[in-house]
Amino acid sequence: MTLYSLVPCRRKSHGVATRRGEWEYPFWALRQQTNRLFEDFFNGFGMEPFGGDGKFNPDMNVTEDDKNVYVSAELAGMDTEDIELSLSDNVLTIKGEKKGEKEHKDKGYHHIERSYGTFERILNLPAEVDEVKAEAKFEKGVLKIALPKKALEERKAKRIAIKGS
Repeated sequence: MTLYSLVPCRRKSHGVATRRGEWEYPFWALRQQTNRLFEDFFNGFGMEPFGGDGKFNPDMNVTEDDKNVYVSAELAGMDTEDIELSLSDNVLTIKGEKKGEKEHKDKGYHHIERSYGTFERILNLPAEVDEVKAEAKFEKGVLKIALPKKALEERKAKRIAIKGS
């Protein structure tokens, strides 16, 4: 065996599987790996680094006790007019649009910072809730929703007859 036969890119048959481009264009492969690294990093934080569709995901918590299901969402910088809640068939939908603009003027500079984004969160609730008695409060950028559970009536099991052939 010669040293020449150990080089994988020079083998003609049943050699090491390589993707076209990685050995032919090494900088192209490096660029792809770098792009993938940045995409994975920013998607892990729920952000899109360059551009995007203007959506964000607020942090939410869902807890329950014997009587209620509680949902809290962090919606800092929003007003009650920007938030829409709906509850139907044990599914809670929270929609909103965040608008923000900060402007700083001083001698020699003018700085404007704008941020906009929409969101929609749909939650399947862990228990049947009474839609009429649901309550929501919005204080200091946190939306708190209390959803009383429906009283569970004892259900009688119905026996189903099995027919044979």
